[in-house]
Amino acid sequence: MTTRAPVKFTSLPKLGAALLLSATAFAGTAMSAETIRMLAPTWLGFAPVHVANDLGCFKEEGLEVDYKFEDDRTNVLAAYARGDIEVDMRTVGEHQGRPRDADTPGVIIGVIDESVGGDGVIADGTIASVADLKGKTVAAEPNIPARLLLQLELKKQGLKLSDLQVKDIATADTGAVFADTSIAAVATYEPFMSQAVKSSTRAGAKVLLSSKDYPGIIIDVITARKDDLAANPKKYASFLKCIYKAVDYSKAEPDKYAEMAAGHFGLTAQDVKDTLASSLAYTSLGDAQAYLGKAGERGKLHDIFDEVMQLNLDNGAAENKLDSNQQIDNSVINTVAP
Repeated sequence: MTTRAPVKFTSLPKLGAALLLSATAFAGTAMSAETIRMLAPTWLGFAPVHVANDLGCFKEEGLEVDYKFEDDRTNVLAAYARGDIEVDMRTVGEHQGRPRDADTPGVIIGVIDESVGGDGVIADGTIASVADLKGKTVAAEPNIPARLLLQLELKKQGLKLSDLQVKDIATADTGAVFADTSIAAVATYEPFMSQAVKSSTRAGAKVLLSSKDYPGIIIDVITARKDDLAANPKKYASFLKCIYKAVDYSKAEPDKYAEMAAGHFGLTAQDVKDTLASSLAYTSLGDAQAYLGKAGERGKLHDIFDEVMQLNLDNGAAENKLDSNQQIDNSVINTVAP
């Protein structure tokens, strides 16, 4: 899909393998109507959940939220299938990716952030546009968001991914791969994208294309188990309320927010502020409600979902065409008051 796997900060110093906990860590965990167990990647876009907990909002709402990091989507889907978790957060494209079908657990109930430069394609001065990549070797990890961006830009030029020689890599190896001049471009994401450009000796090394060029395509969503959502809608309304309260806090108190978020991701407060300034934007409650639409109606996210769905079918990242009307549930978010 458009998945970040491994997700953006997985390889940063101090994060370590200890954060990559298996979905099985939830097995046997006691559950009540006031408990939400979740797995999601180590991506700063999901930090509002941690900050909401630190602010005491979940406790005030009578919730206990157990968030464990898990970058491997296979583990997350297995945990969903076993009933070990109630919530996941991923990009729209990753939500759609194989082997998901209409019966796979997890329905979209919210939007938490948007990539505004954190995903992209890097190249050197010999490449002026993606049209110059025709017939050349482009490296990318399978199904990362930058592949979707590349697809969209190629389409504008009358080209497809099949017009390129695509080489699979691990995104954490972006710098080393970009050092190989036989690789014309690398589809990647931050912080590896900026690091590779800054350290490169290739003349004219630059970001050729990024999510800034396609706003609203790389969207991170919040999903919940359909059965638990139907049984406990107020629980999820409280959960969303706290997330968007933390998003508001990130804007009202950016320094304090950065300090609180940093420790959960093995980053410095400055790392957090730099990333929020250049790579991602959190969605407020109002923005999220606009994305999902009024209860029973379609919103902007439905059209984005359909567009990304077709791209994923075209590039083989998905094998089942999903109905956005069935995959997006906007009933709960519209009960959350500002």
